[in-house]
Amino acid sequence: MQPSPGFEQKVPVFVFPQSIIFYLDDQTTYKQVLTLYNPYDFAVKFKVMCTAPNKYTVVDPEGSIKPRCCIDIVVRHNATTSSNCNITDKFRIQMQDHTTKQVIGKRDVTARLVPGTQDASSDRDRDNFQQLPIVSGVPSPQQQQYLVRDGRSGRAVAPNYVAVAVGVLCCIALMLPTEGDRSSSPLHLSVNFKLVLAYVLGLVTMVVLRPY
Repeated sequence: MQPSPGFEQKVPVFVFPQSIIFYLDDQTTYKQVLTLYNPYDFAVKFKVMCTAPNKYTVVDPEGSIKPRCCIDIVVRHNATTSSNCNITDKFRIQMQDHTTKQVIGKRDVTARLVPGTQDASSDRDRDNFQQLPIVSGVPSPQQQQYLVRDGRSGRAVAPNYVAVAVGVLCCIALMLPTEGDRSSSPLHLSVNFKLVLAYVLGLVTMVVLRPY
């Protein structure tokens, strides 16, 4: 498949993760990696833009990706001060036609600097989750029928739980190390397999979020 000349073709842009967090008291998190996938049969160009370019350094913010390949984009936070904490910035990944440089897709990735360290933040998250009390007289989740109401036609449809489960599994698999990476994990996935997972994740996202 090749983009048609003169046609503004919109294609899904696959990037992982879709949000990055820097921790003020953990210098090892000042550098994050975004992996950009090209699961298509044609080469593409990419460009990385930012809402706060003075706060970040992006190694090779423009370049090309061969068909069915992926690249790592290194993002470094250069303004790690308390005054910049809890401010959400955005990176925009533009996918361009390799010949005409016409934009054929885009995806936004959020970035945020937070106080503390990554381990401390995880501990706080665990402490904040508590068991909810069971109220008598309220049907259990197994007895309730969760419906999504279509605002246009009024019909009700059940959420696509299978698609959600597949999406979660794809995200977990994409976080596993790639073949050739130095990691203590016994499980390594090939680049081609991760490209397939990224493609499936994009399809699942469109299925879950599409209007009924």
